[in-house]
Amino acid sequence: MLLTVIGTDGRPRCRWAAVTPEFPDYHDREWGWPVVDDRMLFEKMCVENFQSGLSWRTILAKRENFRSAFDGFDLREVANLDDNDIGRLLADEGIVRHRGKIEIVINNARRTCEVIQEEGSFAAIIGLYESAKDDALPQMRSKLPASETLSRDLRKLGFKFVGSTTVYAFIKAMGLIIDHAEGCWMRKELETAHNTHRTPT
Repeated sequence: MLLTVIGTDGRPRCRWAAVTPEFPDYHDREWGWPVVDDRMLFEKMCVENFQSGLSWRTILAKRENFRSAFDGFDLREVANLDDNDIGRLLADEGIVRHRGKIEIVINNARRTCEVIQEEGSFAAIIGLYESAKDDALPQMRSKLPASETLSRDLRKLGFKFVGSTTVYAFIKAMGLIIDHAEGCWMRKELETAHNTHRTPT
């Protein structure tokens, strides 16, 4: 099965990038690029939580609304949200109004703050799972040993809604592995970025 498609600029991209006009920019500028910023990692984890059961197009269209509603995903601000804030968020038509998912975001902000306090960096902990890869073709797998291990370890730390499938989507989005299709023009770009990337310690 052909996993790439030629875009309007003549470049081959992962086929999913052609589904909607919003996707090529996300595909080229964000998906799979290495992330070392704790706030951005937390945001990516949160949007993967919200995406569960919904289309990524829905989440991408609401991205700025999520950032506004959750204080730019500032970890300490989100960790301090209370029941009154949950009520405010449930009334916000610009985001996904799901109490369980909102509560998960707050819980995971608190757990992330705890990790940073103990270890100095959330990115450094996530980066420990980078070496666990396999030889499967890109976009032909639904999980990795790394995603299963990270899922298990995050649950031990008190994180919620971090099953293997969600964590696998997360590690693809934040560049722990390169899952751009063979032949996608971004794959070589990201291979270069990974070769120069340094995980925080």
